[in-house]
Amino acid sequence: MAGSHDSHNDSHNDYVKGEMDIHDQQNSYNLFMGMTKWGSLGTAAFVLFITVMFAVKGAGFIPAAISTGALLVIGWFMLKTKPDAKH
Repeated sequence: MAGSHDSHNDSHNDYVKGEMDIHDQQNSYNLFMGMTKWGSLGTAAFVLFITVMFAVKGAGFIPAAISTGALLVIGWFMLKTKPDAKH
């Protein structure tokens, strides 16, 4: 019943080295980083808005909107792409 697994040993020769262009790889990385940065900011803003709106006693829509707006403005300035320094 025990079959031979030697046929799998030849499959290591089938490996093909990646052929992705470096510019495509950089674009994919930049897209991933952008989605991660801005998605995290959006998630943090949503959580802050919901928390202030419903969990802070005496607060309502206006304080939640103000605190969320402040977070979004500060986050935008912190996360935006900075120009490369010229030496």
